Amino acid sequence: MVEAYQFICRHPHMLVGWVVDHLIISLIAMAIATILGCLTGVFVIGKGRERLAEIVLYTAEILMTIPSLALFGLFMLLLANLQLTAIGFLPALITLIVYGQLPILRNTYIALRQVDPALVEAGKGMGMSERELLFRVKLPIAIPVIMAGLRNAMVLIVGIGTIAALIGAGGLGVPIFRGLRNARMDLIIVGGVSVSMLALLIDGVMALLERWITPRGLRG
Repeated sequence: MVEAYQFICRHPHMLVGWVVDHLIISLIAMAIATILGCLTGVFVIGKGRERLAEIVLYTAEILMTIPSLALFGLFMLLLANLQLTAIGFLPALITLIVYGQLPILRNTYIALRQVDPALVEAGKGMGMSERELLFRVKLPIAIPVIMAGLRNAMVLIVGIGTIAALIGAGGLGVPIFRGLRNARMDLIIVGGVSVSMLALLIDGVMALLERWITPRGLRG
């Protein structure tokens, strides 16, 4: 721990750079994963789409079982065949987006399905359209469960983002793998502790955001 502290004191700019790189790729992946996951969850909840919902959720579950390194390699191969950048930021970003889909999709789907049908019928009785029912009835009630999925996805993305350093995406995986290659325990500690603290910090921020956007009557 003393050596890790001394490294931070000597090279604070390196740690800041790793943290910034990690945050950039994690936040971009989370933003895109949230949009895709929530929109897909809302779409498959419609009438007559039960089979589609099962296929989408099952596919997301299958993708989650693929080891992260294998998924990185798969997207590197696909991007190379498309003559796009096969290493670095892009394949790492796509992989993190895919890994963030399951908790977001699952929680969005479950949350919307668990909305009390009586409330939906009451909204229809007041003359609400499907869009108004979604934004004024279903989503406000579903927000706590959806946000729980977003929190899980964010922590997952931050953690798996560490492995992205192996394909040149940078981030806090750099000191960890550099330390493993050179038997530098100080670098391993700096990277590992920093990732853990970043995940806890983001989870705390997401918890505050969840409380802020949850309707007052639904706050526990």
